[in-house]
Amino acid sequence: MDDTKIVALYWDRNEEAIPVTAEKYGKYCLAVAGNILGNAEDAEECVNDTYLAAWNSIPPHRPAVLSAFLGKLTRNLSFNRYKKNTAEKRGKGEICAVLDELADIVSGADSVDSELERLELARAIDEFIGGLPKVKRDVFLCRYWYTESIAELSERFAMKPSAISMMLKRTRGKLQKYLTERGFEL
Repeated sequence: MDDTKIVALYWDRNEEAIPVTAEKYGKYCLAVAGNILGNAEDAEECVNDTYLAAWNSIPPHRPAVLSAFLGKLTRNLSFNRYKKNTAEKRGKGEICAVLDELADIVSGADSVDSELERLELARAIDEFIGGLPKVKRDVFLCRYWYTESIAELSERFAMKPSAISMMLKRTRGKLQKYLTERGFEL
């Protein structure tokens, strides 16, 4: 079933929307949650929570790209679960490494606390990522959006792990320079 029909099921409050969503996007959402959490049971719970969140969000929202909408819901729920897990000294996902790698570029400093500055920062990052060559953009997004490990990226892009690591390091450096040139305090 195509996405417009699935969204229409949500808008009609037809309960069939959830199993159809699970069939089409379940593996995708599970991969997103699994990469962040590193725990199959927690990932499954986050995916189920994603379906509930989608049910509660559509309407009033009408997502233009259902996969991105579900991915964002899953990702946010997984990060929340990750925070809970790490507070309880559990959690083994790839997220620690990802956050450490980005810590120097985007910190929680006072300069980005206001919502307006956050939106400007998000726009600048989107602009930077949009200007990257396709492979570099895909590697960067797979690492920092989907939290894929270096080993997974190496396999996916048929590159040596050291080449992936170097590409990411250089891209982070260019991003940091790009943001600094635009007045962001990092």
